[in-house]
Amino acid sequence: MYQLSEALAQDIVNRMMKDIPYNINIMNDKGIIIGSGNPSRIGTEHRGAIKALESGKMVEVWEDQRYEKKGTNEPIVINQVRVGVIGISGSPEEVRPFCSIVRTTVVLLIEQGMALESMQNEANRKKAFLEVLLNHQGIYSQKLQKKALAYNIDLLLPTTILYIHHSGMNAEISNILLMHPSFIIEEDICIVLMQDVKEIKKVIKQLLQSQPLLKISVSRHEIHINDSYDQAKSAMRTARALQLPERIILYDQIEFLVKLSETALNGSEHLITKLEDKESVDLLDTLRVYINNNCSVSDTSAELSIHRNTLQYRLKRIYDLTGKDPRNTFDLFELTYGLLALYK
Repeated sequence: MYQLSEALAQDIVNRMMKDIPYNINIMNDKGIIIGSGNPSRIGTEHRGAIKALESGKMVEVWEDQRYEKKGTNEPIVINQVRVGVIGISGSPEEVRPFCSIVRTTVVLLIEQGMALESMQNEANRKKAFLEVLLNHQGIYSQKLQKKALAYNIDLLLPTTILYIHHSGMNAEISNILLMHPSFIIEEDICIVLMQDVKEIKKVIKQLLQSQPLLKISVSRHEIHINDSYDQAKSAMRTARALQLPERIILYDQIEFLVKLSETALNGSEHLITKLEDKESVDLLDTLRVYINNNCSVSDTSAELSIHRNTLQYRLKRIYDLTGKDPRNTFDLFELTYGLLALYK
């Protein structure tokens, strides 16, 4: 049975009393005041509310008494269950005209609160289920397979994961997520589970059209979802570390870089930290653009909108700070690893 919370009850009272010139009390299913324009009454028993809960009808009190104040008390009924009572203080003749609008508004606000709570509970269940999937090792149990089917996931089929980094959820992305098994990972990250290989290109195209800055990393088609997830996540991390210009990042194409980023090479990761101080604010970006342009001085200069001599100065500055020359193949390899290590 739905239980009216104190927070929601007080919120309703605060809203209603902006438009109604009478004190409003909201009582729970035990007749205890849980929301009131008079804070001193919260937590006390309301006799009129108890009578209204017992009878299922409006109870009017015409005279102030020791334990009762004059006013109207009407049950709050949700799904044919009495979950509380609305009390409006004042002469019944004066406050009665407000009863209908207050009751309708209160029921609407409660139903909205219930819907939001239900959505939050479902989101929590979905998040918990994803954690189980991503931490699972070995063969999927029948129980887990059954749970997965509720999210339109067949654990007996291989899965490709689309790991999506966006600049803000919009209607187009939301619609795509509704059409396929999907999960929200962070505020700007979500994943889509694709089990029909023929649908992958179409969904990727839809996603790319939904937002100009959106990027997608794509895993292999693996039988274990946690393997697909690890691949897609690692591919995105690597792409962001190097600021790769591609909007679609296939794990297969950058697997070497992913595995390089996961290798422990003592000391190399500290090289890049020397380029992070304020004095060297342009050097990290310069290094990434230089790598992405295959070490072409002319292409790098053009993308950065700087003179070739300025680029040469920056490359020398990187060498001075790190002891590694970006123009040397082996040194550049070590600097690339340092960039990857920043995003471990």
